[in-house]
Amino acid sequence: MSVVTRPVDVESRVPARELATVSGPAPAVSVPEPGRLVHLQFRRFAGCPVCNLHLRSIERRHDEIRAAGITEVVVFHSPAAELREHVARLPFAVVADPDKRLYREFGVESAPRALLNPRAWGPILRSLGRGVVRVLRGLDRLPKARQPQGRLGLPADFLIDARGMVVACKFGEHVYDQWSVDELLALTREKREEEIG
Repeated sequence: MSVVTRPVDVESRVPARELATVSGPAPAVSVPEPGRLVHLQFRRFAGCPVCNLHLRSIERRHDEIRAAGITEVVVFHSPAAELREHVARLPFAVVADPDKRLYREFGVESAPRALLNPRAWGPILRSLGRGVVRVLRGLDRLPKARQPQGRLGLPADFLIDARGMVVACKFGEHVYDQWSVDELLALTREKREEEIG
C-alpha cells in the first residue's frame, strides 16, 4: 500500500478531500465517501462531444449506479463558469479543475493518440452527429473554440473505496476508452464479493 504516486494505481491511497462541484446534488462531494465507492472519472473540456456521449450513458443509468453504492464524480479541465453551462442538468457531481491539479496528481495525460487512434474515430463521428442534433434542438451548447488546456486529453477512471484505497483504475488509450456502466457495475460487484469472501 502506498501514498498517492504518479500515476495513481490500484492499491494507492488517495488523501481525503472535499471537491467543490459545479453541478450535482450538493455544492461539494467527499472523496472518499464514507460507506460508498466513488467512481472518479476524468474527462476533457466543457462541451466535449465525445465526453457528452459517454456522460449521457452515465446519466441514463445513474439510479442503477447509485443503488450499487457508487457515487459518481466527473472532473473536467474547464473553468467552473464555462463548465456550468454544459452540465447543469446532470444528476451527479461535476468538478472543475482548470489548472489540472487533480489530473497531475492522478497521472491523467493528454496525447495526440486521444484523437488519432482509429478506435476513437467511430465514437468521434457518432458524438459529432448526435451533438449537432442536440445543439440544434437547444439541448447542448457548442464548446468554446479555444481550450486553454487543450483538446487532446485522455479519459481515466478510478474506483475508490471508503478508506481512500484505489480498488480499480483505467487509463484510456484514446478519447472514448473508459469504463462503460456495465463494466463499472461488474467491477463493483467483484470488489463487494472480494470483501465478503
